Order: sequence, then structure tokens, then C-alpha cells
Amino acid sequence: MVFMETLIENFDNLPGILTVLGIFVILALPGLIGLAHERRIDRQLRASSPAPSPSSPEGPCTTPGPARLRTTAGTS
Repeated sequence: MVFMETLIENFDNLPGILTVLGIFVILALPGLIGLAHERRIDRQLRASSPAPSPSSPEGPCTTPGPARLRTTAGTS
């Protein structure tokens, strides 16, 4: 019977819990929708841009940070 009394007491808190969850959803939903929208646009931009060739100097740097720092520090 103690379990039933505890359960009934917790049901008294249910409207407050649902209110807080509802406010959280209302506040978080626009940000999550915007994030999904930006990710979709980024994916579309990546798909539409041509892939850089391996010999192109505009490609991403694949050298690890510390090795790159050692080679540039010795030349200056």
C-alpha cells in the first residue's frame, strides 16, 4: 500500500512536470529546426561544389599540427 500512496503523490506533480517539459520543447524546437536546416544546406553545398584535386594547393591540410609547426618554425 505504501507504493500506491507514493504513486498517487507523484501524480500530483505530473502537471508541473509536463508544463516544464512543454516549455523546454517550445524553447528548444526552433533551435533544433534551424540546426537541421543548416546541416541540410551544408550537405547541399558540399554536393554541388566540385571536389578538389589531390595536387591542388587549395585542398585541406593533411599534415598533423605538431609536424607542421616544426617544419615552419625551422624556416623562419
